[in-house]
Amino acid sequence: MLRRNVLLSAIATGALGTAVDTAGAASVAPSATDTRRGAKIRTRDGVELFHRDSGAGRPVLFVHSWGVTSAIWGYQEAFLADHRLRCITFDRRGHGRSDAPSGGYDMDTLADDVDSVIVGLDLHDVVLVGHSMGAGEILRYLARHGSSRVAKIALLAPTTPFVLKTADNAHGAPPEYFDKTRAAWAADYPKWLEDGKHAAFTPETSPDMMDWFKSVMLSVHIPTAIACNRAFVETDLRPDLAKVDRPVLILQGDSDQSAPLEITGRLTAAGIKGAVLKVYPGAPHLLFLTHMAQVNRDLLEFIEA
Repeated sequence: MLRRNVLLSAIATGALGTAVDTAGAASVAPSATDTRRGAKIRTRDGVELFHRDSGAGRPVLFVHSWGVTSAIWGYQEAFLADHRLRCITFDRRGHGRSDAPSGGYDMDTLADDVDSVIVGLDLHDVVLVGHSMGAGEILRYLARHGSSRVAKIALLAPTTPFVLKTADNAHGAPPEYFDKTRAAWAADYPKWLEDGKHAAFTPETSPDMMDWFKSVMLSVHIPTAIACNRAFVETDLRPDLAKVDRPVLILQGDSDQSAPLEITGRLTAAGIKGAVLKVYPGAPHLLFLTHMAQVNRDLLEFIEA
């Protein structure tokens, strides 16, 4: 998300597709289509998810943010794989090289897709790392499937727990705020990205890095991006926080204009027993790129502790 309060704008739209209930999700086991690293993983509803698998050692599974693909994790993969860790990334359904079904873009189904990756690759003692919307998918995964295969969780600039203003949630923005942003997407999405891209980076970020990230966002089908945006904006994850029973590290910048710290990271940390929030002074939403070295070190220290 590349402009001021993009998180809040991104979160405004409602999910497409039908959620998979917990009982149904448990009835059919997911699997990789073959045993080769990089083979696609088949979800319970038959969608094939592209994934990358590099390095060896304790598994670390990355869940990417809204409107992008797993390509964004390349710098974390390169660093952590060099430190004897197995790094696994995957493209969310409808993104990158994964299948693009007409439905299933709701938080329950997306969380079940995370489970399909974990079960399909038979991961145990896995560390889950999510950015922005990906943090929400991880929390909903834990609520639906438990933590028996999970060791630790790292949430980077989360859009959790609930960013839509409602009668019982004074935090967030009203639906009307998001209507305006969605209208801008429908009219000229590339211009919207270009106009707002500087807000997610720092003045020191190279134009090439910003242009690369914009190109990743442009690769995502706009209706799919809107459907996923609706999913995480309209899903209240506040009840899910109390179900987390693993160590949690939250990394977020105090200059995050897409997911303001006070209504996302701080509230998420307050709702999870024992969660540690580390605030990066001056860091924007894409801190895993703008503060790459520090994020990589903090992730490695957390994983190895």
